[in-house]
Amino acid sequence: AGRYLPEYRETRKKAGSFMQLCTTPELACEVTLQPLRRFPLDAAILFSDILTIPDAMGLGLYFAEGEGPRFRCPVRNEDRIEALPVPDPEQDLRYVMDAVRLIRRELDGAVPLIGFSGSPWTLATYMVEGGSSKDFRIIKAMLYERPELLDRLLDTVGQAVTLYLNAQIAAGAQAVMLFDTWGGALTPSDYCRFSLKPMERIIRGLTREHEGRPVPVILFTKNGGQWLEAMTDTGADALGLDWTTDLGDARRRVGDQVALQGNLDPSVLYASPPVIREQVAKVLASFGKGNGHVFNLGHGIHPGIDPDHAGAMIEAVHELSVAYHR
Repeated sequence: AGRYLPEYRETRKKAGSFMQLCTTPELACEVTLQPLRRFPLDAAILFSDILTIPDAMGLGLYFAEGEGPRFRCPVRNEDRIEALPVPDPEQDLRYVMDAVRLIRRELDGAVPLIGFSGSPWTLATYMVEGGSSKDFRIIKAMLYERPELLDRLLDTVGQAVTLYLNAQIAAGAQAVMLFDTWGGALTPSDYCRFSLKPMERIIRGLTREHEGRPVPVILFTKNGGQWLEAMTDTGADALGLDWTTDLGDARRRVGDQVALQGNLDPSVLYASPPVIREQVAKVLASFGKGNGHVFNLGHGIHPGIDPDHAGAMIEAVHELSVAYHR
């Protein structure tokens, strides 16, 4: 779902604001289903925002024109961190759970529904910085000067994420994904302590079977290719890859321990359909024959993409992937 679809833009206009779109279950359901009406996709992805958790913690999320998400009450000292509540998903984030239940009902088994959350580190960057950041100067100062304080913040956020994802699973999400958008901004040792370890604790605490079926967990760190082996050890079932990692090399490194998801550069969709088809073929050939590959973009779809170009990608995947799978 997203701004590249005219039907999304119409629904967003009807909602009046992005937050209203996220917090109205009927509208979130509508936006979730829109891509499936247009394209033969293999799964639905819950429409929501990663910042719902810190908003439910009382940080006051709002969206400033031209600035993206902002928080009125950032968390930057010990007192604020100690006072942070862990939200009850069925009370404080009920609109998300209601959306999950509604989407499952509307899908009626046609395709599975994937839920998601931001990772503790990624959420903490927004909570401490007060919004998006180019250099993460405030949270990195905390990391180096008060690492134990950052550990406590990440622990609280991690508890909230675990409850949130388990509530999504109970409401009907059939797989869940952890988005670690900013883990790649850390040094290798800091990534392992402040990003990967909190995610591993979450994964170990998730419901892994529901309604008699396994619930796969997908872990994605943007620019995280150097840590694939460590990510594999978290207990995740699949790793999402961005386009900066060679898919074939990733497969050789992790073997069949996890599935791999990705990893077409989203900017390829600005090119013509014949070029898109060529690039899809390259991704499929990079992974090679056999199961364990979920074709996906390496990150989110850009707002200016022509929907027909997304359709060309999907058509190419369906046509060309047959030769690679048993």
